[in-house]
This record gives sequence, structure tokens and C-alpha cells, in this order.
Amino acid sequence: MHNPLFLVLTVIFSSLVVQPVMGAKGFSVELIHRDSPISPFYNASLTSSQILRKNALHSLDRLRHFQSMIDQSAIQSAVTPNGGIYLMKLSFGTPPVDYMAVADTGSDLIWIQCVPCLQPQCYPQGSPPFDPQASSTYKKIPCDSDSCQALPRYQCSNDVNDCQYSYSYGDKSFTKGILSTDTLTFDDSNGQKTAFPTSIFGCGHNNQGKFRSPSSGLVGLGGGPLSLVSQISTQIDNRFSYCLVPRSASSSSKLLFGQEAIISRPGAVSTPLVTKTPQTFYYLSLEGVSIGDKTAQAGSSQGNIIIDSGTTLTYLESSFYSSLETIVKDAIGVDPVKDPSGTFSLCYGAKTNINVPEMVFHFSGADLRLQPENTFRNNDGLLCMLIVPSDSLSIFGNYAQMNFQVEYDLRKRTVSFAPTVCTKQ
Repeated sequence: MHNPLFLVLTVIFSSLVVQPVMGAKGFSVELIHRDSPISPFYNASLTSSQILRKNALHSLDRLRHFQSMIDQSAIQSAVTPNGGIYLMKLSFGTPPVDYMAVADTGSDLIWIQCVPCLQPQCYPQGSPPFDPQASSTYKKIPCDSDSCQALPRYQCSNDVNDCQYSYSYGDKSFTKGILSTDTLTFDDSNGQKTAFPTSIFGCGHNNQGKFRSPSSGLVGLGGGPLSLVSQISTQIDNRFSYCLVPRSASSSSKLLFGQEAIISRPGAVSTPLVTKTPQTFYYLSLEGVSIGDKTAQAGSSQGNIIIDSGTTLTYLESSFYSSLETIVKDAIGVDPVKDPSGTFSLCYGAKTNINVPEMVFHFSGADLRLQPENTFRNNDGLLCMLIVPSDSLSIFGNYAQMNFQVEYDLRKRTVSFAPTVCTKQ
């Protein structure tokens, strides 16, 4: 499967709180990149170029999975195993038990491994699976409920009314279990706790494939009805935002909910969210990309690109990309060199004295100015563009979003961007 980008949030499921509790301004949690030195996935033996190429390959896997979801109208899973390059720390039950899970803007369902869950039916996660019988507020969701029927695939047995979910993936990875509820509590980055009772999640009893320790499950942040942001939408004023720090930063990124998510600094631009199928994804309209007075135009712009924090690179439809590559080459004015790894389409010798141009992404109603750190990166002696061609989807990836506060207003159906030094957020 994929391992694109992970957000490390601090989340706790607790049964001690009956009503959602949060500060008047909302709340925020830390996001830690999977390849950060403070991540449990960190591999000190890998160079920055190796990490970049690994994430680029995972981005390609994610692109293919997104396309399969669209082609199959979400018949397959709306969840990407290990998808998203960001992790979250969470705990379930009373007393709460801590776990690590993947946080993913490209999926919906929250699920975690639960007992009974023995190998090979479950993968090793470094800690015992969640025991639902140990939580006083754990409940199974009935099969005739709206929540159960919101799943892309479920079944009911004749003798029990439990909602049995089944999510499968293109690489034959899958999770199967019981749709359930318990209280979800976030540890605010300011030290406060924010609790949401009866949160819906999948209690996975059979989870196999390319899932791996220390992740115990996934938390969906997509636009579908079972995602975290959809479930708590009224309590967070239908809005959330994030601010992704550069890869070189030693501090964590931030995910913000409610009033804390509102962009208050000057220079913000906003573009409409476009409703399309599957509703998991956040679609925007990209009209073109310009450098100076030259513009590469998109063939069709209505809802033509997905914004995703879990994809490293930015993908553009092939003919659109070709037009952009032409004006990039003209602007730089130096002969490019081939990437021996075949990962990137446009590279230059890192010792070549070139000036990476500023690019302006023209979203509908919003001109977004990307700095060189958003569009080029060193890769084993080469300076390579982090925008690559795609035969299918276009995706606005996370390198392009670094050092912007990106706000999703799900009531107004807009996404806003404000240039920000995210390490100071």
C-alpha cells in the first residue's frame, strides 16, 4: 500500500466526559511528519534524498489509489492504509489506553485494532490491541443505523444486529470488524483536553496486509460522513486548518479546529470547494500556473485537482504539466539533467547557478504564490521540481502547502491559504 504522509496528533478516547468540552476558541493538536526525528517511524540511516524518493513513490501509490476510488465510485475502501505521512497518538476507553494511528485527509473511517485480534488475523503493533470490554462507554452500532449504511460495504448476520464493516485495498490489504462508538478526547497542544462522546469508529478484528507497527489504525479527516471532521463538525464550527512546517524544521506542525482554525493574518486568499464523487476528497479548481508573464493553462478547471496533506508531490495532468515544464525551463534558462532514479521529471545540477522562479497557482478566485521551497528540492546532487505529470488525477501535495496556514471552512465550502512561518504557529 502506501505510506504517504503522517500527522501525529494527540488524541484520547475517554468515557468520563458526557458532553463535548473545549475552549471557547477551539483547540489544536501537534502534527509530526512520519520521517521527522521525533517520529516513531524515523530511520536515521536514510539520507534526505532517500526519504524524498521514498515519499515520492508513496505519492504515486496514493495517486493510483485515489484514481481507483473514483473509477469504482468508492466500491473499494475509502481508507488508505498507512496513507497520509502523518500520525496521531490516541487512546480509547475508560481507563484510556494510548495508541498510534495514521491521520489522513484522503480517507474517512476511524478504525483501530481490537481484541479478539490474534496473528495472523492482526498485525503486530507494539502494544496490545484495544479491548472494548474494558471500556464502560463502548457500544456496538446496530446494522440498521444510518451510520452503518453510510459505509461503502457492510453486512449483518442473522443472529446479531452488529454492523460488520469490511474495507479492502488494491494490494489485498484489508480491515474487518464492528462499527462502534466511544468517547474521543484530544490533548490540546496547550495542555487542555477536549472530549467528544459517542464518536464512531471501526473496531477491527481482522486487519491484514501492509499495515505496520507502531500504527494501530487510521483516523480519517476526509469529507465523508464518518470522518472525524464530519462527526464533530457542529462542535468545531465546521472548520479546521493545518500549518505544515518545512522538512528541515525540528518543531512539529499543527492541526487546528474551530475558532483556532480561522486565519486571522493578512494576505489570505480563498477558493471554493467543489462537490464531487467520492465526497471523501477535497476538490479545488486550478485554472493555471504562471511564472512572470507566462501562464500554463489547465484544460478544464472545475474541480480538477484534489488538495491532500498526505501526498508529498504535486501532480498535474500530463498536457497541463508539459505546458508548465516549458515555461519553467524558459524561466531558468539552463539545460536540465536527467534524474537517474527516474523519480522526477525535471532536474538541474545542484551546483548549477540557477534561480528557482516563483510560481503562482491560479485557483478559482485565489492566486497562490509558491516559494522555491514549495516547488524544488535537492536530490542526490540534483535540484528537482516537486511537480510531476499524471495520466489521471491532479493532486496539490504537501510540499506545495508548507508554510501556509490552510483553512477548510466546510460550511462556506471554501479553502483559504495564508503565508505563514509555521514553526512560529
